This record gives sequence, structure tokens and C-alpha cells, in this order.
Amino acid sequence: MSDASAGTVEHEQPHSSSAIGLMVGAVGVCYGDIGTSPLYTLKEVFIGGYGVQANHDGVLGVLSLIFWSLIWVVSIKYVIFVLRADNQGEGGVMALSALARRAATGRRRLQAMVVIAGLIGAALFYGDSMITPAISVLSAIEGLEIAFDGLEHWVVPLSLIVLVGLFLIQKHGTARIGILFGPVMVAWFLALAALGVYGVSREPEVLKAMNPAWAFNFFVSHPGIGVAILGATVLALTGAEALYADMGHFGRKPIARAWFALVLPALVLNYFGQGATILVNPEAARNPFYLTAPGWALLPMVALSTAATVIASQAVISGAFSLTRQAIQLGYVPRMSIQHTSSHEQGQIYIPMVNWALMVGVVLLVLGFESSAALASAYGVAVTGTMLMTTLLMGVVVWLLWKWPLWLAIPFFLTMLFVDTLFFAANLPKVVQGGAFPVVAGIGLFILMTTWKRGRQLLVDRLDEGSLPLPLFISSIRSQPPHRVQGTAVFLTARTDAVPHALLHNLLHNQVLHEQVVLLTVVNEDSPRVTQDRRFEVDAYGEGFFRVVLHFGFMEDPDIPQALKLCHLNELDFSPMRTTYFLSRETVIPSKLIGMARWREALFAFLLKNANGNLRYFNLPLNRVIELGTQVEI
Repeated sequence: MSDASAGTVEHEQPHSSSAIGLMVGAVGVCYGDIGTSPLYTLKEVFIGGYGVQANHDGVLGVLSLIFWSLIWVVSIKYVIFVLRADNQGEGGVMALSALARRAATGRRRLQAMVVIAGLIGAALFYGDSMITPAISVLSAIEGLEIAFDGLEHWVVPLSLIVLVGLFLIQKHGTARIGILFGPVMVAWFLALAALGVYGVSREPEVLKAMNPAWAFNFFVSHPGIGVAILGATVLALTGAEALYADMGHFGRKPIARAWFALVLPALVLNYFGQGATILVNPEAARNPFYLTAPGWALLPMVALSTAATVIASQAVISGAFSLTRQAIQLGYVPRMSIQHTSSHEQGQIYIPMVNWALMVGVVLLVLGFESSAALASAYGVAVTGTMLMTTLLMGVVVWLLWKWPLWLAIPFFLTMLFVDTLFFAANLPKVVQGGAFPVVAGIGLFILMTTWKRGRQLLVDRLDEGSLPLPLFISSIRSQPPHRVQGTAVFLTARTDAVPHALLHNLLHNQVLHEQVVLLTVVNEDSPRVTQDRRFEVDAYGEGFFRVVLHFGFMEDPDIPQALKLCHLNELDFSPMRTTYFLSRETVIPSKLIGMARWREALFAFLLKNANGNLRYFNLPLNRVIELGTQVEI
């Protein structure tokens, strides 16, 4: 799931230069990952130890598998169907999970399964976010081995320089280099197509691979490796999730048009051109992409490949930032520092902790595997796992939201599930060949997200046990009024029917109440954004007490002072110098109470201690905030 450098745009565009611009932008942001797959896919198929012979039947069988995988998985599943499952214009596994969860309202068990599927998909995406930059840049730099002898030892250092430099510039934003994304990637796909035409012209026999009979015959004639080879051909599909994730930035139509008009033809031509090169010279299987190019074009292709892989890596890194923000808003990840790198585009954000964690992971992968061929053994598990979760979530949407008739929904869902399960099963053996890395990373992140969500719920429950009902409190204030001071006090609380602990502590220690007391609750919705007319709810309880509920979407940055300006009530004054915000900071103490395992409680306590507090997260003014601490056993 990527965010890259594009901001949200209108989804329905006229047939004009703006529509072309959106298509070019979609090519630059959405198709970087899948567009760089030709660098390593066929090489992995033939030299990855699968036992596929670089002969006529082997080449045509593999090309047919790749061709029909692109048609079914990317063209039909993602571009034609999944892109239609938009959550108010937003896409990606977390947005799809929120959409499916809303569709399953009233079915608690199904909702729980939807949440788990979404979290697994999100966790696996982070593993993919580390592998994609490593394998893409390594495969591009490896072209130098073909151009010059004796440069094998320089591939890893040069790849590390490119990758570390990419992570170092993240804090400056991608606005400037983002301008080049589209044109560079258009040039890349045109170059892919040109190489493909050049290769096919030398051996047009490969065009027969468009006949699905070659794929079928490959399975029949290779019963031992028929399914296993899908673990390599799936490399041609990496990045398909980005099409859906980037829907909110470009809209469905520009992404679909770019795929069918440019990306798909270029990819097919290039794969077929590489296959033709292998038929002419079976030794070319060691690096068919670069060996397809004529000698004079080799160095320019290395340079263009490096630029394309950097762009692909940038899109994946930005996608990790976007997914993290969604997960924070939905309550599955601790609050982190989020920096906006553009004053114009909402989508351009930078999360330091995620950036450095990804950089460490990528560097370790490059140092550990040292080549794209070795790294390909780890690639595919996370990708196919995310695809499988998307299919499961789509089944819920098709059934409960779109309300397809069962005679149509069941066969379509089962077909998608069968294909994705085949790809996932074919990649499972990679777990013991190096693929354990994304799996372990995904498991760790899944545990972190579920621990944080469960821990927050336990914390709220423990606080509720000693809470005082709001009507009873106001009644006591009416009978025994304390001293009131001028101004407005805003107390943040998760409960809408109880008195915040910060309010009780303030009254106990300071013996005063403000003239206006606002009990503020922030609700994060499953929708990406909330319209201004649905932003807030206000209830007056008398005695100067008000209940305010603010609603934010998972793609929005919650700014409480800005939102409160929309609250136009004569009794309330939220002017900056008259408003004081009271926050409660809880310190969690693991205990033997029924809740989570002790190690998970300790993990939650650590996460809570190091998470960004409400002050920064809600953009509260530093000089108008009072924090009151309390200890809570969970």
C-alpha cells in the first residue's frame, strides 16, 4: 500500500490534459513495484533451483503462466473488481477492512474475523515494504556485472549507498522528486516495451505463449514442480496491492486506463522478449533482462533501472507511512510523530520511527542475502499473504455490501480464493529458504497491533470500574457548588457517560471548577474523512457542563483546537487564552487481573510509556495544557 507524492484528486475527470496528467501520475506512483519485476522474475524462474529447463516448452509454459497471472490477478481481480471497493475514495487493506467491518455490522463473529484478516494483511505489508526496496535496487545494480567484469563485489556497497540515501531524504519530502516520478516511469515502460519488441523480433515463436494451453501443458508435463513454480512467477505480480492502495490519490479510472494502455502491454512485451532471448541463447537465463538489451543500451538501461527501482522503493516507503497513519487513527498502533512535508498535499507525510525501522530492515536484508536471486527466495510470502487477505475481505464486501446474488458471488469468490491459495501455498516452502524474515516481521507486528488494541480496551475498562456517572456528579455540583473560575476547561475522555479522572483529580486538589466545563471525546471513524457537518456533537447538561464529541476519519489528522472553532454555541468560548486543556496520563502496572498474558501486559506498558501523548497528537497548545497522572493495574 503506497502514498507517494500525490495528493487526493477528483475521481471523475474529463477527457482532457488533466486526465492524461492523472494517468502519468498513476504510472509513476502505482506501478513502480510491478513495473520493476521484469528485472528479476524470469531470472529467478530459471536459475532459482526450481528445475525448469530453458528449452522451448519450458520457456513458453512459464511465459503463459506469467501472462495469464497478469490477466487474472491484476487485470480482472484488482483493476476491474477490487478497485471498485472504495471506502469513500480510499483503498488499501486497512481501508478495505474498515469497509468490510461496517458491512458486517451486527455479525460480531464475522466482524472479528474481518479485523484479524485486515491486521494480518497490514502486518505482512510491512514485511513487503522492506523486501521491495532491497530486491529492486539490487537487481538494477547487478546490471553492472553484465556491463563490466570484476564488479561483483561492488553491487552490495553501491546498493546500500542508493538505499540509505533514499531513506535519508525522506524527511525532506518527495514533492520535488515526485514531479519526475511519472515521466521517468513512462520512459521506463516505453523502454520495457522497446526491449520486448527487440527480443520478440528475434524469435516470434514466444507469442504462442498467449495460448493458455501452454500453461496447462506445463503443469501436466511438470507434475513435481507445477505448483512450486508459482512461487517464482508470483514475482511478476508484486505491487498489485499498490493499485488499490493508491486509488484515493488518482481515482479508479486513471489507474485502470494506465494499466491497460501502457503498463500491461509493456510488461507482456518485455517478458516475451526475455523469453525469446532465452530461446535464442539458453545461457542468457542468468540475467535475461539485461542480456536482451543490445550492447550500446546496457549502461543506459542500468541507469534507468536504478531510477525506476528508487521510485518503486519510494512508493512502498510512503505507503508504509500512509498505512501507519491509518492504523494509528483506527487504534491499532501507538501514536507516533507524524510530520507533514508539504503545505499543499495532505498525503505527503513522514514518520521518523517507521522510516528508520524500514531502513534497518532493508540494510540487514541486503547484507544478509547479497543478491537479488538469493533475496527472491524470501519474496512472495508476504505478497501472496496480503493478496489472500484482500480476497477474504472482498468476499464480505461482495456478499454483504454489494449484495451480489449467491449464484454469482460464490463462484467468483471461490475462483479468486483458489488462485490466491495456490500462489500462497507455492510460496510457503520459501519460509525455510529465507522467507521467514517477512513472516517473523509480520507475526511480530500482528502481536504488537493486537496487544495495543487489547491493552487500550483493558485500560479503559479498568478506568471505568472506578468512574463516577456524569448525572450523579452534576447533581452533587448543583447541591454543593464549588468555587468557579473564569474560562473554559476541556477534559479529554474516552467515555461519554462518565466523569473524567482528570476532572475529579483537579477538583480534589484545586477545589475549583471553570465556568464552562467541556467533556470532550474524540471518535475515530471507519471512513477516511468526516464532513464538517458531521464533525461534532454538542449536548448541554446545565451547571456549565457540556458534552462534545468530535469525529475524525482515519486519513485525517485530529486537530482539536481547529475543530472546536466550528462549535458555535453562545455559552461556549474556545478562544485560545480562555481555554485550558486537561489531560490524564496513565501509568500501566501489569498485574494478575484477568486480561492479557503478563508478557503482553509488560509490552503494552512499554508501548504506552513511549507513545506520543495526546498533547502532540491532538495538536494542543503547549502553554494551555495541564497533565494529571494516575496509575492503573491491568
